[in-house]
Amino acid sequence: MIPAVFSDRLTSMLASGRRTILGIAGPPGSGKSTLAQALLEHVHTRGQTRAVMLPMDGYHLANAELARLGRATRKGAEDTFDSAGYVHLLSRLRQQSAEEVIYAPQFLREIEEAIAGSIAIPPETQLIITEGNYLLLDRGHWSRVRPLLDEVWYVDVDPALRLQRLIARHVQFGRSPAEAEAWVMGSDEVNAALIGTTRARADKIFRWG
Repeated sequence: MIPAVFSDRLTSMLASGRRTILGIAGPPGSGKSTLAQALLEHVHTRGQTRAVMLPMDGYHLANAELARLGRATRKGAEDTFDSAGYVHLLSRLRQQSAEEVIYAPQFLREIEEAIAGSIAIPPETQLIITEGNYLLLDRGHWSRVRPLLDEVWYVDVDPALRLQRLIARHVQFGRSPAEAEAWVMGSDEVNAALIGTTRARADKIFRWG
């Protein structure tokens, strides 16, 4: 259930009738996609607002490219995404014409790859909820993301629970418990530390109960 303060804020953002792009940021395992999906369902049950979820993960570089760059063991780090491509998509969404359907990629954990053209965003879409790790990072192409978003909420969660979720996720998608823990502590947590430094730039902090 969405707390009233966030439900009310979302209602206020949509009251203008204009397109709203809401960012959901936070470290790996914090529950960004869970919150984004809950917000999407909340909006759909309360009216006719057309909304879509747009994960930043669709801009993961392909595994073959990560191998070429020598970055396969750091997949998920800030430089392992096509950040310029993500910025370009957000810019297009800000200028979308009435006749244009914009297509975005989607990342599939089952195959650990992004699939182009998976998410259709028609021009009448009023709310776009985009979630990802680096929406508030203020360097490189990432620094151009925040100005393209109407608001960004940062997701906080108990660190122990977050680590537990991350390890379970990696096990679910094929790693052994030992491999999952090694990946989380050696890669995900490095990313999480960087993402934590962006927390102060968020408009609101969402804390899971």
